[in-house]
Amino acid sequence: MQSQWVFPISALQLTPSVVTSSYTVAKELYDRSRGVEFLFRLGSSLGLPTSAMFTAATWFHRFFMRHSMEDYHRQDVAASCIFLATKTEECGRKLRDVARVCQAKITGKDVSLIHSESPACNMFSLLQLSSFIPRKSIDCKTSFFSQKKPSSRHFVTLSPRAELIDFSNAYQEDPRVLDCTWSIAHDSYRTPLCILFPPRIIACTCYVLAQRAVDGPHSASLDARISASPPSASLPTPPSHKPASPDASRFAVEYYGFTEDDIAKVSDALSILLEYYSAQDMQNAPHVAPLTMISPPTSSLRPTLYEPFSQVPQLLSQSASFPPAGTSNRTPISSYGGNTPAKTPLHVAEQPERAIPESAKKIIGRLDLS
Repeated sequence: MQSQWVFPISALQLTPSVVTSSYTVAKELYDRSRGVEFLFRLGSSLGLPTSAMFTAATWFHRFFMRHSMEDYHRQDVAASCIFLATKTEECGRKLRDVARVCQAKITGKDVSLIHSESPACNMFSLLQLSSFIPRKSIDCKTSFFSQKKPSSRHFVTLSPRAELIDFSNAYQEDPRVLDCTWSIAHDSYRTPLCILFPPRIIACTCYVLAQRAVDGPHSASLDARISASPPSASLPTPPSHKPASPDASRFAVEYYGFTEDDIAKVSDALSILLEYYSAQDMQNAPHVAPLTMISPPTSSLRPTLYEPFSQVPQLLSQSASFPPAGTSNRTPISSYGGNTPAKTPLHVAEQPERAIPESAKKIIGRLDLS
């Protein structure tokens, strides 16, 4: 039975952010990427294992399939996902510690300058809980993903991490390919792949793309690497008593024994990743330039999802009516730059219990770190 948390690609056109607000699909994916970047920075500062950050990132994407990004700030959701992941992944961190590090990231201060008993830290700790606790329940997990109380399976996530570990043990590949594979696996969480495809599809996608990048531009194309049968399988060959040599470029597809439907999913996942890399601002992310030169599989016919990230902030500024007071327009160390979306006065009026006092706003002014 397919999980309710695996969505078709078309579902990205029907998210609450797109349907109920002025967000476009490209803008939402841009902000999701920024939110996961903030989540990774927060998790790294807290010393969390990769598994916990992958879990938190998956919950982040799931949350915004049920709620609009205009109603919940991506940094608040990212911090909440990190805190819950420390519990489920048994790498517990105190809420105050998460709040301190999060405040340090948001305000641009060193964490040593954020006191655990400071008004800003206390206010943020309360907001992190109150943002996801329903009014008629004391169970914070009740409304994290929906208005109905979920069972424990709602919080179960499967990542490509285990698949990649098994895969690397089965095939002694060039260390450069494995390093590149893990880097791409991390980047995949900046896209919604974790809610679109099963872990083995993502693992295969990351490996095939990494192998193609390391092998160079004159190596086999992505189409050849993921085809249902080797390109030379139908060509006549002279008889030979020697066993056929394994095709290293097709090892991933043959290892999993993918069907035609699986291969179509790998093709779509590859095209989404390559489109994500192509949308990057090359001035801020020059290291992804080699990946942008790789041609996507020709079999993927899905609609375009991403727009160049350097253009997305300008698209938002044309419709933004309430710029965030007291925040910087752009953070110098931000990977992609852009503006932090502000909550409108109407949104604050509808949820008075979540409104931040003016004194607290001055203390916890938000910087755009993602």
